[in-house]
Amino acid sequence: MKEDIIKTSIQLFEQQGFSETSIQDIVQTLGVTKGTFYYYFNSKEQVLMTIHSLYIDNVLEQQKTILKNKHLRHVEKLHQLIDMLITNISPRGQSARVFFREFRHLSESHLNEVRPKRDEIRNAIEKVIIDGMQAGVFRQNLKPDIITLGILGACNWTYQWFNPEGKTSDKEVASIYVDMILNGISTEQNKN
Repeated sequence: MKEDIIKTSIQLFEQQGFSETSIQDIVQTLGVTKGTFYYYFNSKEQVLMTIHSLYIDNVLEQQKTILKNKHLRHVEKLHQLIDMLITNISPRGQSARVFFREFRHLSESHLNEVRPKRDEIRNAIEKVIIDGMQAGVFRQNLKPDIITLGILGACNWTYQWFNPEGKTSDKEVASIYVDMILNGISTEQNKN
């Protein structure tokens, strides 16, 4: 039942928004009582926090697997990290939309739990860029923090427009992003 409450909440939060969805909407959709809801969750915000935790913990596990792989070069790690962020959209699209869009509705105490995990994702990508710069694979004149935020901004916004049934697969989108990040879009060689 707890998983059913989470699934239904994800659907309703994604369709209606967190603020516009009531506990009554959740239990009515499930055909259960409010008592059932309160047996598993203290509040609607606790459900939102659970959705956030499940999503980000899954991303962190995938990221750790990529980063532990000693056989991957810097470019391959970056490619796999971007691929991982984008390919999570197809199977977890509704959760991703709730994760990114409804973040602002978490209380300060919940935000304090989530922010370090978000920072962990950002810091790991930034480290791959810094390591690649030090290895001479990436240009030395980059600002790794800004490049990282740009990558995350592009990848994290993909959930808004990406259609898993569209012409371009999630893997193709990830490859396009990696190519754009690594090579740009200009046909001229930039010597700066």
